[in-house]
Amino acid sequence: MMADIQDILQKYWGHSAFRPVQEEIIHSVLDGKDTLALLPTGGGKSICFQVPALALPGICIVITPLIALMQDQVAQLNRRGIPATALFSGLRKRQIDILLDNCIYGNTKFLYVSPERLKTDLFIERAKQMNISLLVIDEAHCISQWGHDFRPPYLEIAEFRALIPSVPCIALTASANEEVKQEIQEKLQFKNAAVFQKSFSRANLSYSVLYESDKDKKLCSMLQRVPGSSIVYVRNRRRTQEISDMLSKAGISSTFYHAGLPGEVRSARQKDWIEGKIDCIVATNAFGMGIDKPDVRFVIHHDIPKSLESYYQETGRAGRDGGEGHCLAYYSYKDVEKLEKFMSGKPVAEQEIGFALLQEVVAYAETSMSRRRFLLHYFGEEFDDVSGEGAD
Repeated sequence: MMADIQDILQKYWGHSAFRPVQEEIIHSVLDGKDTLALLPTGGGKSICFQVPALALPGICIVITPLIALMQDQVAQLNRRGIPATALFSGLRKRQIDILLDNCIYGNTKFLYVSPERLKTDLFIERAKQMNISLLVIDEAHCISQWGHDFRPPYLEIAEFRALIPSVPCIALTASANEEVKQEIQEKLQFKNAAVFQKSFSRANLSYSVLYESDKDKKLCSMLQRVPGSSIVYVRNRRRTQEISDMLSKAGISSTFYHAGLPGEVRSARQKDWIEGKIDCIVATNAFGMGIDKPDVRFVIHHDIPKSLESYYQETGRAGRDGGEGHCLAYYSYKDVEKLEKFMSGKPVAEQEIGFALLQEVVAYAETSMSRRRFLLHYFGEEFDDVSGEGAD
C-alpha cells in the first residue's frame, strides 16, 4: 500500500504543505510518468523525488555528478532517519559488496551513484537483483552538450534504463533553456513525459553588469563597504589564490577553492565558509553545486561566465534565505577575447556550441533591457513586471 505523501512530508520534513509545483511533480512520478522538473536553486528539488520514493516500495537510485553532492544528501536523509547510502570511488571491494547487499536485502531506500558507476559489471549485476522503484537523474543538464556542465557519461544512462524498462525516471535541474530541455528528454529516452517548470524569477535578487578597468580595486572596495557572505567566481585556479590574498590584505576574511586542492583542504574551507568563519570564498566553477548556505549576500563573477545557464545557476546561490542577494558580473572585451581564443583550440563542434553560448552572455552584458527580463526570456519565460524590478 502506498504511503500518503502529506504524511511523509510532515513526518520527515516537518512541513504541512508542499511548495508550488512540488505536489504536481510528485503525483506525476507516482503515476509512473517520466518527469522533467525545472526548479530554481533553492526551489526544493530533492523533495520532488525523495517523497515519492518513500511512498513507493523498493529502492530509489539517484545519479548525481559529484561526491560532495552525494555525501551531503545522504547525510541529510540519515539525519531524518531515512536509510540512504552512496557508492563512490575510494571504497574497498568488501565495502562495496556490503553496501550493495544492503540495497538488495536490507532496508536502504536511497542509493546515490555517479553516472560512471552504471557501466561497471558489478553494479549492473547487483542492480538486476534490486527492487528499483525510481531512477533519479540529478543535475540533468549535464547530459546536454548545450549545457554548461556537459558530462559524457550522462549520455550512457539510457543504456542502464534499458535494463529496468518499467521503472519511471525523474530528471531535475535548476537551469535549462528549450534546447537543453529537449535534449534531456531525448537522451534519457523519455516515454509518456511530463515537464514541470517553476518560475525562474527570484524577486529578492538583483542583477548587475559592471564595465571596470580595475576589477580588483572595485571588488575590494565593494566587499569592504557591504558586509556579509560572498562568492567570487574566477576562471582559473591561479587567480583564485591571487584574488583571495589581495582581499585578505585588504582586511576581508577570505579563502580560495578549486578542484586542484586536496579533498580534505576543499572540505575544510567549504565548512569554514558555510559556518561563517570565512566571509568570502574565491573559487572556480568547481565550487557551489549542492551547497546549501542560506545567507549568501553577494555572488560576483570576476570573469565573464561561459554561458547564461552557468551564470544563472551560480547566481542562484545568493539570497536563499529570502533576504537580498546581489549578483554582479564584471565585463570587458578582453575577457571575451580570452574566451574566444581558448575555444578556438577546441574541436569544431565544441567551438560552435561554445561561441553560440558566449554570444548569449555578451548580449546579456550589453542589453539595454532589464537583465531579469533578459534571463527569463532566455529560459522561455516572460517577465510581466513593467518596472523591471531587480535590474541594474
